[in-house]
Amino acid sequence: MPQEIFASSVFFRLTIAGDDLGRFHTCSGLGAQVEVEQFAEGGNNGFSWQLPTRITWSNITLTRPVTKDTTKISRWLAQTIRRTERKNGEIVALKPDLTPIARWQVLGIVPVSWQGPSFDPGSAEAAVETLEIAHEGLEPA
Repeated sequence: MPQEIFASSVFFRLTIAGDDLGRFHTCSGLGAQVEVEQFAEGGNNGFSWQLPTRITWSNITLTRPVTKDTTKISRWLAQTIRRTERKNGEIVALKPDLTPIARWQVLGIVPVSWQGPSFDPGSAEAAVETLEIAHEGLEPA
């Protein structure tokens, strides 16, 4: 089976619960915010303690032109709608020759939104789909 060639220097492969959902051109939102509580210790006037409390993980958004992999997203969404279950997955940053650059284990994935392509015969732009997922955390792979 021939491999699709992308005109991007880096692209991203998304796998959820062992199901390969294909390659994406962009991936944004790999990040976290740590809430910090300040604690002023009596007798210490030089600083306040910064105590980490809760981590909030950013939603991850992936985009790509419509390919044969678009149906994989539709199937995954249909399965999730029938039975919402958080599943672990992986995002791998790849070079065009499929060599991995970096990997992230994504814990407890659930879909937030999927925006299918808009087809406009008057436009020369590629039809693009966008997938946004929420998760419970990232771990290095």
